[in-house]
Amino acid sequence: MNAETGPERRARGRPRAWGDTTEQNKIKSLDRALVILERLSERGGATLTDLSEDLDQSPATVYRVLSTFEGRNMVDFDPVAQTWHIGAGAFHIGSRFLRRTSLVERARPFLRELMQKTEETANLGVSRDGLVLFLSQVETHHNIRAFFPPGTMSPMHSSGIGKALLAQMDDKEVAAIIRKHKLTAFTEHTLVTPEALAADLEATKARGYAFDAEEKNDGMRCIAAPVFDMHGEPIAGVSISGPSARIPDERIDSLGASVKETAAKLTAALGGASS
Repeated sequence: MNAETGPERRARGRPRAWGDTTEQNKIKSLDRALVILERLSERGGATLTDLSEDLDQSPATVYRVLSTFEGRNMVDFDPVAQTWHIGAGAFHIGSRFLRRTSLVERARPFLRELMQKTEETANLGVSRDGLVLFLSQVETHHNIRAFFPPGTMSPMHSSGIGKALLAQMDDKEVAAIIRKHKLTAFTEHTLVTPEALAADLEATKARGYAFDAEEKNDGMRCIAAPVFDMHGEPIAGVSISGPSARIPDERIDSLGASVKETAAKLTAALGGASS
């Protein structure tokens, strides 16, 4: 007991009895503002008119939100092009997420080793809300290369890492992700039916690695494998990506073996166990 303040209070992350996630605990104006920030990040830059029409909100409301974010360096305004963009403040906050977990730090040497062995860009990603969130990347030295900066989000059905993780999920989990995000076609090779995706995921699980055959971007291929935690649950995926000319059919098996080996090493380094 503290003589001046009385009994010490246990630190809490939220008020008592506020354990639910219902609408009553949300600040609606803040939620709307974050929707504007998220949409701006998705678009990579937009005019006030574009954003207000896209979100069906008044230009005055959107402008007040953007001005508030600008004051915190969360967004920037280009007076020449009359467009708004994500600012350095948002990047700094996002980068702190990467420092929160040891996954990125532990994975870095393994990604570097994988890049050196395959001479292709090595990537690390996790599942977030039914999408792939790329956390780290070691780029190849080739002039033509894939580029997924940390923070990039990608649909799971058209991503090597996404399919590697989907293959570890049960049918209900996969179906829920399909319902939420749809099977959007990006190229003529994208898997756009549940049946085609299911067959691909079955093959992925059998061989231990996923193969993205130009399903997101024409001329680019990706090979990925899952990383597991101590309970044998998939927590991340590692991959290599590069132009199809450097990842021809005859190299897929050998490259797949290298990616699987790296995923297994990272799993062991994290104290994980293969599924």
